Amino acid sequence: DRRLNQIPLMLSVTLDAGGNRTQGGQTLFEFWNSVKRTRPFAVGINCSFGARGMVPALTQLARVSDTWVSWRPSAGVPDPAGQYEEQPTETASLAREAAQQGLLNIVGGCCGTSPEHIREITNAVADISPRRLTTDG
Repeated sequence: DRRLNQIPLMLSVTLDAGGNRTQGGQTLFEFWNSVKRTRPFAVGINCSFGARGMVPALTQLARVSDTWVSWRPSAGVPDPAGQYEEQPTETASLAREAAQQGLLNIVGGCCGTSPEHIREITNAVADISPRRLTTDG
């Protein structure tokens, strides 16, 4: 595989508030088509508005891409005091569901996630196999 002879490129995109488009205005299909020629090691979704609202978009990206998929959700949207509402167990539960659906290769956290979020996510996905790559994306 040619990817083994190059510096790994991992691309990630943030979604708009509706979860249907990237911050740049592209659909996830358009995003994938604009970056696939670079043969990235992984593509993914980061930050946005919490894990729950990101699962449909993650499903779309996993469906169209033929490379590893990463997911690094924020812990929700901060309140006026700057606190994030999504608890570690909620983020971890959603990560587990996404992994069980075969959507993930790489998972982590973004804004508002704490070491406890990462511990919970790690424990939640530890016994699940990563997403299998296909060539019919």
